[in-house]
Amino acid sequence: MSITCTAGNLHVAPTDQVSDTSDAALIQSIAADDKRAMHILFTRHNVRVFRFVLRLVGDKSTAEDIVSEVFLDVWRQAGKFQSRSEVTTWLLAIARNKSFSALRRRPTEELDEEAAATIEDTADDPEAMMQNRQKADVLLQCLTQLSPAHREVIDLVYYHEKSIEEVAKIIGVLPNTVKTRMFYARKRIAELMTLQGIDRAVV
Repeated sequence: MSITCTAGNLHVAPTDQVSDTSDAALIQSIAADDKRAMHILFTRHNVRVFRFVLRLVGDKSTAEDIVSEVFLDVWRQAGKFQSRSEVTTWLLAIARNKSFSALRRRPTEELDEEAAATIEDTADDPEAMMQNRQKADVLLQCLTQLSPAHREVIDLVYYHEKSIEEVAKIIGVLPNTVKTRMFYARKRIAELMTLQGIDRAVV
């Protein structure tokens, strides 16, 4: 089966129209070697996965390669999928693992793996930042300056609308660790936005 990805757009034959079939049903069909179901899943989720990977690795070519690998894994391992989580959670978990494998093959920022699970999250909700379109570009620039560990939790929660519990499953840590990383990520975003001339009090 041939799978290619260009700038977040995956291409696979045949080119059937996307249907209303559920993701879980598509996975079951893929497990039975249904290429049409594979195409539908590609069409439905490739952009989401590409954007997630791109924010982690910061390189389009690498992101395209990883996305292709993600869906090849789906094709090969669909029969192993268990419905305890959403298909999108499974896809992003695969994408996350492959992204960090790629990052480990090149110099990266030191990951903040130490989590103080009891820290109370009292930071301002960064979702308020995203409601102001004038600040969107600045926020995106700030996200690129976070460590990979902090950037991914912000990305999953605010761009992919995953719950703390779902994020914990995707990245393989405890929910309290996710909350702690969110705390430090929000704090760092506030600092970076202040440096960009945006008062934290109004974001």
